[in-house]
Amino acid sequence: MTAQLTDLVAYLDGSPSPWHAAGSSIALLGAAGFTEVAATDVWREVPNRGYVQRGAATVAWHRGSTAGPTAPLRIVGAHTDSPCLRVKPRPDTGAAGWKQLAVEVYGGALLNSWLDRDLGIAGTVATRDGSTLVAVHEPVARVPQLAIHLDREVNEKGLVLDRQQHLTPVWGVGSPADGEFRAWLAGRAGVSASDIVAWDLCLFDITAAAVLRPSGDLLASGRLDNQVSCWAATDALCTAPDPGDSVAVIALFDHEEVGSGSTAGAAGPLLEHVLERLALAAGADRAAYLAQLAASSCVSADNAHSVHPNYPERHEPGHRPVVNEGPAIKLNHNQRYATSAATSAMLQRVFAAAAVPWQTFVSRNNMPCGSTIGPITATRLGIETVDVGVPQLSMHSARELCGTADPLWLAEGLRTYLAGTF
Repeated sequence: MTAQLTDLVAYLDGSPSPWHAAGSSIALLGAAGFTEVAATDVWREVPNRGYVQRGAATVAWHRGSTAGPTAPLRIVGAHTDSPCLRVKPRPDTGAAGWKQLAVEVYGGALLNSWLDRDLGIAGTVATRDGSTLVAVHEPVARVPQLAIHLDREVNEKGLVLDRQQHLTPVWGVGSPADGEFRAWLAGRAGVSASDIVAWDLCLFDITAAAVLRPSGDLLASGRLDNQVSCWAATDALCTAPDPGDSVAVIALFDHEEVGSGSTAGAAGPLLEHVLERLALAAGADRAAYLAQLAASSCVSADNAHSVHPNYPERHEPGHRPVVNEGPAIKLNHNQRYATSAATSAMLQRVFAAAAVPWQTFVSRNNMPCGSTIGPITATRLGIETVDVGVPQLSMHSARELCGTADPLWLAEGLRTYLAGTF
């Protein structure tokens, strides 16, 4: 593997939850000389390379050496969260001699993909004195599928799963005891059970990210959507040259998979507040800040659907991205994506300058597409935005598949965009 691909694999394996993904990006930023700025401080003097964190969201910036107070912003947006199973506050449950964990389905998960997998647990644990990250990369629980002998027509009629009844994982045998999970969690977090007051915990497939052989041109992992984009954005910001008379920004949001409506989501004020505070600290007033937004641009990076070889009829014939043929510019005139002709042309110039191939994705008229943070960011800030992403298969599965070349091309394109060398 190349050094960059090795870094991506390490990022994926080190990010089993949104909070860990934010931490992985922050570790890369810190190693590159970026300084944390506290959101609770009054920003009067701000470092030219800094970042702020809120929960599982991170916003980082690099102000160019010749950038004035109202220098145009070049923003890359992505999201740290992925569909999964979340542990409920009172998780100890069970039936018929099995100990089980009560879970909530987070986002639009491909439910059957969570069956018969060895699941670890990761996330953040709130204690009386603060919070701590926990990641158990060991088999803790499993959602067992019903045997074919008890569901003879499953292969002919398809699998139907009830979110409440059929997705409760087992994690032991015997009678469930209230407080058992809390006690186990305390031991893994290194705190006392009585100190734990709440948690945000994800189940995740513990199988490590893997490059498929013999050709080595495919990457399988959990959470490719959208940690690939988070890694590419972070790598681009850390390695891009000085942006000169502009400001390079990355915004890694949480909660995109459930609508982005939170303090850490794209529909919240996090990015808006950070950008305004940066402008004010640089000496601009609000009128100048609004003018700055009008002169800025945003790339919303979120994975795209590659054409599926077993279901080619599900794709628009003329706009079917293929893995390892470049990032896909995503268009939808019903504004599920924020791309316009002007922003598409801008990004095409970026990719040409970076010597990066690119493709176009458009959904079938009878196959509605998903959405991204792109339209939300454009609506909140009034910034011209383009949507782009790495083509992949098995989107929203517990384990997804993409090419090994496309993430590296995306990072190279974003590096050129943030540096303004196009």
